[in-house]
Order: sequence, then structure tokens, then C-alpha cells
Amino acid sequence: MSEFIGEYKAPQDLLKGKVILVTGAGDGIGKTAAKTFAAHGATVILLGRTTAKLEMVYDEIEAAGGPQPAIFPMDLNEARIETFEHFAEAVDQEFGRLDGLLHNASLLGQRTPIANYHFGTWQQVMQVNVNAAFGLTKTLLPLLEKSEAGSIVFTSSSVGLKGRAYWGAYSVSKFATEGLMQVLADELDGVSNVRANSINPGATRTNMRAAAYPAEDPQTVTAPEAIMPTYLYLMGDDSRGVSGKQFNAQGS
Repeated sequence: MSEFIGEYKAPQDLLKGKVILVTGAGDGIGKTAAKTFAAHGATVILLGRTTAKLEMVYDEIEAAGGPQPAIFPMDLNEARIETFEHFAEAVDQEFGRLDGLLHNASLLGQRTPIANYHFGTWQQVMQVNVNAAFGLTKTLLPLLEKSEAGSIVFTSSSVGLKGRAYWGAYSVSKFATEGLMQVLADELDGVSNVRANSINPGATRTNMRAAAYPAEDPQTVTAPEAIMPTYLYLMGDDSRGVSGKQFNAQGS
């Protein structure tokens, strides 16, 4: 059962003093989330594959008067457990804890029947969308435990709740994402201050959406800024005690 929080109005200082990691922060929803979190007081760790894009987001956050962010370039497709362990050590040395983790980075892969799906592409999508999320979660969990109320937010999709033809590895990876979130939330329940939830952003104006629906007019699709209330709610203290739930950022 999906949750919808409606017109949540976040206090301006909602995330003041919090350290939040955003993966896929160079573009689309990740970029908007990073800027939004910073605008509400968070020190944001920008993780992404392309340094130049992360630097642009960094500059936009600084120009808007947000806390100085941090940049960590990482290609999640190439990353292994040692990569995540070294990253966790760097975050520990720099910040000593982590208050929020937004798993936003995803690959779309091919839109084609399973019978035609390229095995290498399948592995890439699973690596970025599932394995990397697991690796980061596993290695960063001790730092999230140091927070008074750590929040892990996974990015889901409608095709991760009901499979649809030709969505291939992307759909299957989002089913796995939901499973990872639910298993983790159940394990943390009653023994940790860390909570885990997922967000289905819905149809949002991003490069991935354009690749999936090339004939669609982007102006008819919701802008990333419009779905930020759900992201703010789940990263802020108003959602303390909320865990194991799947949120739909645009309602039904």
C-alpha cells in the first residue's frame, strides 16, 4: 500500500546540521534533491559519476547560500565493496556520522523483451540499481547509526510494484529495491534509530524519462521540484518512527 503525504510544508531549517548523501546528484531528481536539502540546512555529500556535473551542483548550492557541500565522484557500475568501504572511511573522517542517505542513482537499461535483453546491460542495471545500493547501505549503516535519527530513502518505480512488458532489468531492479528496503526496515525495527523507506517519484521531467518516452512532450511532465515535499518529509525529523513504507510522491 503506497503512502502519500499530500502538501507537506517543510520548515526552512528542517535539515539544519544534518549530513545527507545523495547518489546520482549530478542530474535530474538527484540534483534537485541535493539543492533542496541544502536549501533547508543540510550539508550535502554529492556522489555521482561525472565530476563536472557535481561541480556545477556544488557551485549552485554555494551561490544560493547553502552549507558547503562535499563532492565524491564514483562510477557505481565499476564500484566494488572495497570502493564503498573506502568511501565510508572518508565520510567518517570528514563528518563522523551520516544523517541521511538518498539512493537516487539508477540506470534505465533497454526497453525490450526479456528474450532480446542483452546480458551485459542486465548486469549493469542490477549493479547500479541494486548491488551498489546494497554496498553503500551496508558500509554506511554504522555511520547512520551514529545519527539521532538516520534516514535511508530508496528510489522505486511503478514498474517495481507491478511488472510491465519491455521494462526488463529496470523493473526487476526496482522490485529488488523494494525488497531491500523492506528487509532492512524489518531488521532495524525496534533496535535502531535508523529508518528505511522508498519513494516512487512518478512521471518526472528527467533525462531518464525522456529516454524511456522519446515521443513525450517534457513540458507535460511534472518537474522534479514539485515532488520534493516527500523527499524533505522522509529526510527530516517529522518522519521519525516511519519505516518500511513505500511513498508515492505524486499521489495515486
